[in-house]
Amino acid sequence: DNPLIVHVSDGRQVEAFVREIPPQARILMARFWPGPLTLVLKKTELIPTVVTAGLQTVAVRVPDHPVALALLEDTGFPVAAPSANLSGRPSPTRAEHVYADLKGKVPAILDGGETGWGVESTVLDCTTSPFRLLRPGGITLEDLRSLVPVDYGDSPGEDTEIPRSPGMKYQHYAPEAEVYLVTGSGSGARILELSEPYIQRGEGVGVMTWNERTHLYPTLTVLPMGPAGDLEALAHNLYHLLREADVLKLKVLFIEGVSEDHLGLAIMNRLRKAANHREIKT
Repeated sequence: DNPLIVHVSDGRQVEAFVREIPPQARILMARFWPGPLTLVLKKTELIPTVVTAGLQTVAVRVPDHPVALALLEDTGFPVAAPSANLSGRPSPTRAEHVYADLKGKVPAILDGGETGWGVESTVLDCTTSPFRLLRPGGITLEDLRSLVPVDYGDSPGEDTEIPRSPGMKYQHYAPEAEVYLVTGSGSGARILELSEPYIQRGEGVGVMTWNERTHLYPTLTVLPMGPAGDLEALAHNLYHLLREADVLKLKVLFIEGVSEDHLGLAIMNRLRKAANHREIKT
């Protein structure tokens, strides 16, 4: 009950398998394709319901990567595919991540280098008025609203209804460690307090924090998020950091929250899901 994204090499291909493309959606296609923007549109019978989890809509995008585009062009038809990782695990942003999850399960891995954005595409429902942001991603809410009206808020029924987009319903992006998202000005002291029982039991404790704050955690395994406030750098490295927690065999991982402006909205969306919504506000 989780729809797939249909990938095409050229936006003009979409005309063949959707019922309509609203004028405002065409504006976004012209501005952000190729790129990390997925549009949900009303499908035709050419798209089987197994791709859409039974929905009468389909999620489509044109990736902005030369290897992905070459693959789609050589294939000659749309490709419906999820991320190349085990369900629920952090998304892969390097070939080594794919190998770690899928070794022995796939015949080959096409290595196109690191992903450019890190976090997944933004998903926008274009069947509503105004359009509704289903999943924040590489194209920010501010980017979208600079061109068309867009609604965003908590989606009702995520746990009981078929989601209209990947990444909405189940716990995603999670390492093996217990993950806690800690927000607010008192996050440092709270993380140190919460970590003490784990340390006393001899269990591995990690923290994701900005470079400038690493000195606050001398007794913890620190995973630096990059220069303070550099959301692009954090988005690019986010899943690698989450996977690194597994490499280090951490029992628990505390993550300091970030501002939810611009790319921060997508980052916090992923962190809340990685933590299974275990958020501690200070």
